[in-house]
Amino acid sequence: MKTWFNKTAISRTALTAIAGVSVFALAACGGSTTPAASEGAQGSATDAITVYNAQHQELTQAWVDAFTKETGIKVTLRNGDDSELSNQIIAEGAKSPADVFLTENSPAMTQVENAGLFTGIDAKIQSQVPAEYRPSTNKWTGIAARSTVFAYNKTKLTEAQLPKSIMDLADPAWKGKWAASPSGADFQAIVSAMLEIKGQDATLAWLKAMKENSKAYKGNSTAMKAVNAGEVDGAVIYHYYWFGDQAKTGENSKNVALHYFKNQDPGAFVSISGGGVLASSKHQASAEKFLEFITGKAGQTILQTGTSFEYPVASDVAANAKLVPLKDLDAPKVDAAKLNSQKVTDLMTEAGLL
Repeated sequence: MKTWFNKTAISRTALTAIAGVSVFALAACGGSTTPAASEGAQGSATDAITVYNAQHQELTQAWVDAFTKETGIKVTLRNGDDSELSNQIIAEGAKSPADVFLTENSPAMTQVENAGLFTGIDAKIQSQVPAEYRPSTNKWTGIAARSTVFAYNKTKLTEAQLPKSIMDLADPAWKGKWAASPSGADFQAIVSAMLEIKGQDATLAWLKAMKENSKAYKGNSTAMKAVNAGEVDGAVIYHYYWFGDQAKTGENSKNVALHYFKNQDPGAFVSISGGGVLASSKHQASAEKFLEFITGKAGQTILQTGTSFEYPVASDVAANAKLVPLKDLDAPKVDAAKLNSQKVTDLMTEAGLL
């Protein structure tokens, strides 16, 4: 999905943090599907790879620039959204020009995995990423993570009035008081976790209640702005929208605070951003090097010190100090390989949300 900051810029601090791979040329990130090749590469054309990128564009561009600087391997990015690119890869099949696929959420990865199009992750990459941030199948790997939160208006709700569980938002007492962006990949990833944890009947009942109780906005940043303006009391979004706005002017979040459900609640879901190598890739060695770099110390440090405010998940790189540590989120344990995007859209359609 599109983000409030157009998958924002990596900070200068991030650029200087990576010894040996610094001095990045931050290319401006263009339209959603325009290819952009890395510059300054020394590798041969046979090493070059194409990455279908649904991650934050400028974060991925920083990864690409550092990777090319270190290895000389050229990278061409084709930017888009999770489902847009997963569906494109499946349609292209064995003829896809993609070597690597990067997403914001897991369901798009499982969609491509279920189509049998990933080759699997080698042992070196697996050793860099803890098992809880990889699917059990090891057909792809986690590269980053984001936490579900209930963003609420501090002038309208006290802490005592906050929902104990995301499931509480189905109560008629919340009618007209909360918001979400149901058409977005972020929210649908949260529902996919609920489906895995609570089952189909409970999830469908919750979605039908959501149809009655909630207001729909297009995009998490828009939903947060509605909370800030007092249009609704709260919204289910990902954490980094608030941190990104706070790091800038705070204009769209000055009245907003974040509530973490914790207690392994479905509302405490931590969504894994994924990376995988396509089985059809003719440059698999280069593609694996790219994923190894992203999940290595240098790549994860770029994520840690940048302004996307996502969580590093690999190579023992800690989160940005401003974030609640991952271990303190008390997230539910969900195998990313079991997240079912098609079933989610079917249930949301049945509930009248799509």
